[in-house]
Amino acid sequence: MENVVGDRVLIAVQAVNISRLSTHPVPTVPGTLIVVAGAGPKDSNGAGKSSFIASITALLGDEQWRFASGAKAVAELLFNAELASGAGARQWASADHGYIVGVFAPPGLDDPLLPAAEADAAPEAGEDGPEEGGELFDVPDTSRGALTVWLRVNQEAPHLEIRWRPGVHLAAAPSEAERVARADETWASLPRSAGRRDVVARDLTRVLYGDRVRCVSFLSTSVRSKVATNLLSQPLNEISPERVFEAIAALTGLDAELEQEREARRDEHAKRVRAAEAADRLAEFESESKALLATFDRRDEARVRLAEALRCWRGRQARKLADAAGRDELLAAELERHGAAGEAAAEAVTVVKAEIATLKDDTLDRQVAQARKELAALQARAARLDADRAVAENSADELRGMIPGLEEARRFSDGRDVPTAERELREAGLRLNQALKALGVADQEVASAQAALDDAEGGPAAAQLDALAAAGVGATGLLDALDVAEQARDAAGLGTLRGWPHEHAVIVDAERLDDAARALAALPGSVLVSAAGVSVVGAFDGVATGREARIKAAEQRLNRARDVQESAAQAVRDEEEAVAQAQRRLEGARAGVRLAELEEKLAGRRARLAELNDAVAEVAPKVAEAERQAGALDFRARTRDMEIERLEGRRQRHEAERAQAREQEAKVAAEREALKLDALAADWGGTVETAREWVRALPEEERPRTADEWWRLGERHLDQALRDTFPEDDAEIPEELRFLLTERGGSTAREQATFSAVCASLASYLRGQEEYERHQRRQIEAQVVSRQRDLAAAARGAEEAAQSTAVHRAALTAAIKARLTRVAEEFDRLDTSYGGYGATLEFPVPPAPADPEQRWQWRVTPKWRRGEGQGFVPYNRRANTALMDEKAVKLVCAAAIASSGGGHLCLVLDELGRNLGKEHRREAVALFRRIGETYGITVIGALQDDMEPYAIDACGQYVKLRRSSDAMPYNEPPVIVGHDHHAERVRALAAYVDRSPTPAAP
Repeated sequence: MENVVGDRVLIAVQAVNISRLSTHPVPTVPGTLIVVAGAGPKDSNGAGKSSFIASITALLGDEQWRFASGAKAVAELLFNAELASGAGARQWASADHGYIVGVFAPPGLDDPLLPAAEADAAPEAGEDGPEEGGELFDVPDTSRGALTVWLRVNQEAPHLEIRWRPGVHLAAAPSEAERVARADETWASLPRSAGRRDVVARDLTRVLYGDRVRCVSFLSTSVRSKVATNLLSQPLNEISPERVFEAIAALTGLDAELEQEREARRDEHAKRVRAAEAADRLAEFESESKALLATFDRRDEARVRLAEALRCWRGRQARKLADAAGRDELLAAELERHGAAGEAAAEAVTVVKAEIATLKDDTLDRQVAQARKELAALQARAARLDADRAVAENSADELRGMIPGLEEARRFSDGRDVPTAERELREAGLRLNQALKALGVADQEVASAQAALDDAEGGPAAAQLDALAAAGVGATGLLDALDVAEQARDAAGLGTLRGWPHEHAVIVDAERLDDAARALAALPGSVLVSAAGVSVVGAFDGVATGREARIKAAEQRLNRARDVQESAAQAVRDEEEAVAQAQRRLEGARAGVRLAELEEKLAGRRARLAELNDAVAEVAPKVAEAERQAGALDFRARTRDMEIERLEGRRQRHEAERAQAREQEAKVAAEREALKLDALAADWGGTVETAREWVRALPEEERPRTADEWWRLGERHLDQALRDTFPEDDAEIPEELRFLLTERGGSTAREQATFSAVCASLASYLRGQEEYERHQRRQIEAQVVSRQRDLAAAARGAEEAAQSTAVHRAALTAAIKARLTRVAEEFDRLDTSYGGYGATLEFPVPPAPADPEQRWQWRVTPKWRRGEGQGFVPYNRRANTALMDEKAVKLVCAAAIASSGGGHLCLVLDELGRNLGKEHRREAVALFRRIGETYGITVIGALQDDMEPYAIDACGQYVKLRRSSDAMPYNEPPVIVGHDHHAERVRALAAYVDRSPTPAAP
């Protein structure tokens, strides 16, 4: 079943548990501009505009949802309590499924949402309500009537399930919760769309719409993880040609074909990789098989070697039997020869032992030890000299580092030596002490003059006057009342007036004399003078008269004392500077002495360093010579040891020869008994004559071989056969053979005694492996043939994939060029129809990328004429904003028209006019409406607040989604305004939604 919707157009949408959208059905006006506004808690954001238009694109099969991959992104549209309301996560539950319902009707059919003329007998609104199925009216011809499509959106897979039914079947109930419950009931009542199961996401576009594109869109990132370039989201001249092509590809469905081309390249790459892997596997198997076949070949060689070993063993037996007959005649001579050989070997052993004893003398060892001891002593001495030289160098460096500071200090000595500087410092100290004493005398005089001035200013009887003033008795000092003329001061004898009683005498009123006496009781010696007489309380010495004269004289004395004090202070400062200068000169002189000492020490260090350098230079050749002598002695010792080892080897060989000679003597002596002819004949299995005949029958080159040669040759063949059979040291040798090989080691006799048994055991093992190896050879040959066939098939598949990719790319190139050519034609037609001078698209064919994961990137450059008869100008040239906005709208509409294939198309835009300037918004929106109504395109655009005033008057239908508070998880009922005759559909749908199903009669 395909193209169920056919030519019907979408006339109503209902969302259940989709984002925060209200469950109220929303009618849509086909073939015009539908604007979707919002009223959220603060502005238009948060009202669900993007979710609303996204649900429409999912319903209309927009391929940007990737239905072939299951359309998992559609599940993100389901109601999420945490996102819908901050506190709603504790009060509301997220939806695990929801519904997107669409009502489709033929374009020329009367509005199916309005009661038809033949439905007059239908119950009135508010009486029985709609039928249980939820239809508003009866549609007798369901093939041409309305069709309701239900999309069930699931959180878990399958994420989309589709059912449909002729007629209008919406979830109708008075409240939101009842409509949600009614939606589940209605879904359960719908027939399964694919027999026993429902149609799922991958078959949505094919089953509902066939091969026709019904929707193209520009959606925001809030509802779509992969967002195509929106030609209206920014100025057109800021969009690169690559992104312009991506936008046109998304609108015309080319992105899916480009993805198929990339999949073809991926398939080609995968097949080439499989061919390379098949070649690698064949090479690896051939390498492994080569090693295994080499093992089999070695075992075949081992069988030949084993047969040759047995023949050599047979030759040994024949040769022994043939030689045994003549052996008896040579026994005496052989005994003599072996005796002589034994004696010669014994003499040789004696000589070698004497040489070894001579070489083992310890004189050379003592010389080596002495040389090493001397070398160690010289090396230790050289190390000490190096250490002393390092210490001397460090000490000299330290002394050299102190010299600049001492030279700097020595400059302050001004050429004086230490005694002179010390003498000048002592003299300066004495002068400083005298100046300090003079300063002390001057300070005392200043203090005395200051006290005299204070005394003169305070009066001679200041204490008495203060006491009387405190008691409230008026009084005047006697001396203050006297004024002596300047010329009479010397004659007056002022010095005689100082002291008691004149100095402490005060003049008081006679009536207050008693009060004054009581007030001065604490000051004995005070003198009270009144008209009643003189009253003495105590006595003092000295008298002065004339207060002004006394103050003047005291000030003059103070000034003189201060001058003397300043001169004394200046003298002290001068002497202190002299002392400091003398101290610096003394320190400079001492620094000069210290510098001389340091230079002397430095000269000593340098001399010591020279001595150490000479000593190091002297000891270095000695160390080298000692090392040479020790090395030479070590070499001699090693040579001696090697010579001893060589002599020991020769001694052992001579002893072995002697032992062998003795053994041969014993052997020869017992040979007639040990090697009996009967036993040898029995081993041969015949007579002596037959053995001799066998030997004579041998080839000329083998006939001279002795029994030992036959034995050694047979042993070599056996060893080679064993190595060919078991090339690895840890090979799995049969237990019997391993035991025999262990037993035969150690002597030739044991090897000869076990030779036959070893050959028999090895032959048995090789016979057992022979059949297995023949089978393995056949298997390997079959595997090589099979893997070669796989490689040929993989190479053939890779070549076919490359050819198929090339053919597909050529076809896709033609399709893209044809589609872009049609877009260019529609772009030119729209431009010339709506005020332009003509437009086109430039799209050169780019080379296919080598990377199979890289997208085939095309470039589209829009061009248009700016005047009649002018040439085409690229879009990225400077132009006014209004022209850019107009061309962007026309280009989007041209792409939409070209993708529709002549059928009805829905163009869905998010953030409509976001980039348009204020002066161009109304014209751009009106252009959308005119183009939509002219070409039968339904343009659905979501917009922000600032765009609403420009779009509300220019659109064919106005839908406003509302949500007044963040605490509300769901929207309020939308506001829907349909212009012209569409308003009747809106009113009918509103009445339908408000009607609830009537319960069935009991």
